Amino acid sequence: MLTGTIHKIRVLIVDDSAFMRKVIKRMVETDPEIEVVGTARDGAEGVQMALSLSPDVITMDIEMPRMHGLEATEYIMEKQPTPIIMVSSITKEGAHATFEALDKGAADYISKNLVSSSVDMFKIQDELIGKIRAVARKKSRLIGLLTQKKPAAAPPIRKGFATQKVAFVAIGASTGGPKALQQVLTSLPADLSTPFLVAVHMPGAFTGAFAERLNTLCKLPVKEAEAGEPIRPGQILLSPGGFQTRVRKKSLTDFYIDINSDPADSLYKPSVDVCMRSVAECYPGRSMGVILTGMGHDGLEGMRLIKEKGGKTLAQSEETCTVYGMPKAVVEAGLADKVVPLGNIAGEIINMI
Repeated sequence: MLTGTIHKIRVLIVDDSAFMRKVIKRMVETDPEIEVVGTARDGAEGVQMALSLSPDVITMDIEMPRMHGLEATEYIMEKQPTPIIMVSSITKEGAHATFEALDKGAADYISKNLVSSSVDMFKIQDELIGKIRAVARKKSRLIGLLTQKKPAAAPPIRKGFATQKVAFVAIGASTGGPKALQQVLTSLPADLSTPFLVAVHMPGAFTGAFAERLNTLCKLPVKEAEAGEPIRPGQILLSPGGFQTRVRKKSLTDFYIDINSDPADSLYKPSVDVCMRSVAECYPGRSMGVILTGMGHDGLEGMRLIKEKGGKTLAQSEETCTVYGMPKAVVEAGLADKVVPLGNIAGEIINMI
């Protein structure tokens, strides 16, 4: 016999499309622990309902009449900080708007292309529910992370890792990854000669836009990886969405990027495991794996191989993760050389290099 009442996660849906409001409501309420407490037709109504209903999580469309989703997000985060998941179109324009929303305080995003197939529908439904549950579970801590000013990067401490030089750094992330990656990569100095490969769970239209954005913010050059291009010193390459990216060896000192769709049945494209395993094979004992915030355990086997081949490993600490899933898997497997807060990640990378 039940003796208590389960506190449901209270969700507000903001979208100018009646169809989308209905679809999202139907999706999230398949989870018995989630209830939709309101639906708003535009940003202005969304702001009013957010202030009056105090939901645990808000899903927010971007393009809306009266008040744009970006304006609504900024206003809500200023007046009543609440975890917001942006519902974005899979276009380059949608990607740029989504990254701007993340800068304004949104916690994460999900694709608005919800009806391409029944398989995609179920996949997106699971992703949306997972993200709602994740950000609601750590609401108070997440709000603190979203509203705090960006901390200064920890200065590099050249001790503790008296080791062989790291020749390549592979970084993986998922939920909450764009903001975490932006903080880490913009804190790296311009004089680093070590190349980086980044794999973050994003659709294809988003990775190119994200790379362009990072290139304007980072001291090191950033670009979306292309098939066949050589690995260059001090460059940050972002794995394109929808494909698998691997580092391949051409000669003793020359390496290049290989991009294809294998394995075809992979849950993630790009997969952090696929990227990291290739780096571990090409740079045995001279590679570093960094795992940031994200759901699931993608990256666990990649970090394991880096570690087995004598490389270095670094994981983001639980208190600074949007979702402590991917780093948790690595930490619990005993594969992290260090577990540090997000604000210290860049300094530790420099230290290990």
